[in-house]
Amino acid sequence: MAPRVVSHGPRLVVVLVLAAAVALGFGVQDGAPQAQLSEGYYDATCPVVHRVVRRVLKRAREDDPRIYASLTRLHFHDCFVQGCDGSILLDNSTTLLQKTSSATCSASIVSEKFATPNNNSARGYPVVDAVKAELEEACPGVVSCADILAIAARVSVELSGGPRWRVQLGRRDGTTANFAAASNLPSPFDNLTTLQQKFAAVGLDDTDLVALSGAHTFGRVQCQFVTARLYNFSGTNRPDPTLDLGYRAFLSRRCPGDASTATALNDLDPTTPDTFDVNYFTNIAARRGFLQSDQELLSTPGASTAALVAQFAGSQKAFFKSFARSMINMGNIAPLTGSQGEIRKDCSKVNGS
Repeated sequence: MAPRVVSHGPRLVVVLVLAAAVALGFGVQDGAPQAQLSEGYYDATCPVVHRVVRRVLKRAREDDPRIYASLTRLHFHDCFVQGCDGSILLDNSTTLLQKTSSATCSASIVSEKFATPNNNSARGYPVVDAVKAELEEACPGVVSCADILAIAARVSVELSGGPRWRVQLGRRDGTTANFAAASNLPSPFDNLTTLQQKFAAVGLDDTDLVALSGAHTFGRVQCQFVTARLYNFSGTNRPDPTLDLGYRAFLSRRCPGDASTATALNDLDPTTPDTFDVNYFTNIAARRGFLQSDQELLSTPGASTAALVAQFAGSQKAFFKSFARSMINMGNIAPLTGSQGEIRKDCSKVNGS
């Protein structure tokens, strides 16, 4: 899928966007038409797919209140690396591609799970495996792991109080992973310009950036991702001046900056941590965004995203509508369809490995 370049002005921005696209695993495409995703893709072949996903997720939520946010994040991290192809689910492996009397051809997969943005951070893989196992019982060889991630994200948001949308289906699973691209995912330390470049590289614009960032309205995050803002922002040995003083004091107590608390968990939204609502934006408006990348959307001087933050902070309806649309947009990033890829039997490995 050729990256859609949003209008940012100079030709230099176009070059940077194209460079970001390559870094995220999107090469130049051959222009061949792709089959369209559709809402009713499994209506005839696996009509129970949504019901199965919902049942497994609700069961998982009984023991893990974080799981809905974690599964939503998995879909995001999948789609931003060479498209929504389930590549984030693949384990390290050496796959036998062809064996003849004279030679054996194999390919190694270096799992995206161990790239820095995912390692000891991305989670929910056993729940995806549980969904896949039940779907293989009900509809063997039909539902892709990439589509499971898309459905799980939608169900997770809905069950947390968020918007509903008609998820587009028909993706097939990739047979490769891209560790290098997974290492260059949008980062909590990125400034606004870098975030805009990484989103534009996959065809997403400022509205998508702000709306999808709103998924930080639920879930948990480790202290290590806020330590620099508290004690050494941009190498100044001082805290981030955009942080509300009361919130900074609260976070400093929870994250004192020593190694023993680096992986301690904090609520992204301390007001309603497990509810999908508008509080992410009201927190940012009050200078209480946990991650630097969150506060950048409002506090960067001249930020083109600031008006969207204000709009969503004032209207949950507007946020929900944009979030649903942006999830569909993200789910359409370079899907494998038709005869491309495969339908994995096990989400953690390619067929035949």
